[in-house]
Amino acid sequence: MAGLTAAVVLTGCGELEAELDRQADKDGGSSSSSSKVDVKEARGKLEKLDVKGRAPKTGFDRDEFGPAWADVDRNGCDTRNDILKRDLTDETFKPGTHDCIVLTGVLEDPYGGETIKFKRGQDTSSDVQIDHLIPLSDAWQKGAQQWSATKRKEFANDPLNLLAVDGPLNSQKSDSDAATWLPPRRGYRCAYIARQIDVKATYELWVTRAEKDAMERVLDSC
Repeated sequence: MAGLTAAVVLTGCGELEAELDRQADKDGGSSSSSSKVDVKEARGKLEKLDVKGRAPKTGFDRDEFGPAWADVDRNGCDTRNDILKRDLTDETFKPGTHDCIVLTGVLEDPYGGETIKFKRGQDTSSDVQIDHLIPLSDAWQKGAQQWSATKRKEFANDPLNLLAVDGPLNSQKSDSDAATWLPPRRGYRCAYIARQIDVKATYELWVTRAEKDAMERVLDSC
């Protein structure tokens, strides 16, 4: 599965919602976040994003976005477990943690379409990773350098920008933007791009010309 590669250009998909349903059947399930995409709204938000070159990565460090998976909403659970609870089904939890630590569950991976049985453990937890749809280093180079530490911490833990996904595919994506990586599951690309645009619009991050062109190609095919 890790060897799957993502073509940048999306082929024609017909009417969006019906296509997503067909792809979900074909690719082994769907995520609730892929069910509907307002293409017109996504286009409008994309047009309002500034287009600039990528700033230097100088100074970037994960710590610039605060402690990994901080409990920013103060519900007693760290962000990783919050997202696992949201995106997995049939979860079980570690006793005595107020359902904060997910031990097992099932992920219908939106990126690759596979069904993944998650089991918490040193050698198994990484099978399911939490992806930042807009990678932190990408955000750093497109506006986040100028943010306060508080805003960067908020961004790193915002559920809008987080998704439980197949671990190897998340590693394959790394810190790529839409110009260099798209989910191999074509039926999810419209939802993926629309959500990236939503995050960038919410946080006023800019896009590069190549990134915007790639986003437009996907939306043109939705």
